[in-house]
Amino acid sequence: MATPDPNRIQSLLAPYLGEFPVPPELIGQLSTYLDLLLKWNARTNLTAIREPEEIVRRHFGESLFAGVHVASRIAVDATLLDFGSGAGFPGLPIQLLLPRLHVTLAESQNKKSTFLREVVRTLGLSTQVFAGRVETMPAATQFDVVTLRAVDNMAAALEAAQPRLAANGWLVTLTSEGDLAGETVPLPNSSGSFLNLRRV
Repeated sequence: MATPDPNRIQSLLAPYLGEFPVPPELIGQLSTYLDLLLKWNARTNLTAIREPEEIVRRHFGESLFAGVHVASRIAVDATLLDFGSGAGFPGLPIQLLLPRLHVTLAESQNKKSTFLREVVRTLGLSTQVFAGRVETMPAATQFDVVTLRAVDNMAAALEAAQPRLAANGWLVTLTSEGDLAGETVPLPNSSGSFLNLRRV
């Protein structure tokens, strides 16, 4: 399946980024990331979405949208934990958008954590990959931001995420579940999905 060219990727992402000043290398890095994802997805199930433009919109776009909203709330060198990162969403696109952020991708499934390491290595990122369950991290390990997206049991994940938040940390979820405390922003091009930001 052909990867969209960089100009097409840029136009697909425009509704998610708005006027946010993006790093000049962002689109090229996302294109490389997409190539890797499509290759790996052909032989191991990393994401149920397989159509390249839909991956750009749903996975990259929604992740970057979260990054844009997080950026104004934290220091440029803050720490972020992507809880149950899967194929890297939203943590990796946020890392590419905000390169000075200290991002840790937590993923307990071996094939997915191996893929994440490959993306980090290929793109030359300083992003950490924690190949295990968040609950098994050292008790003192805390972050300024914890992100969650498409986790199996959101209520249980939210509970497990709380101890990982530093004082005044931000819990950021991409979800279709309503009635969450904090600020809720509808996702572009989506019916019924939201970005929720809550200071804990």
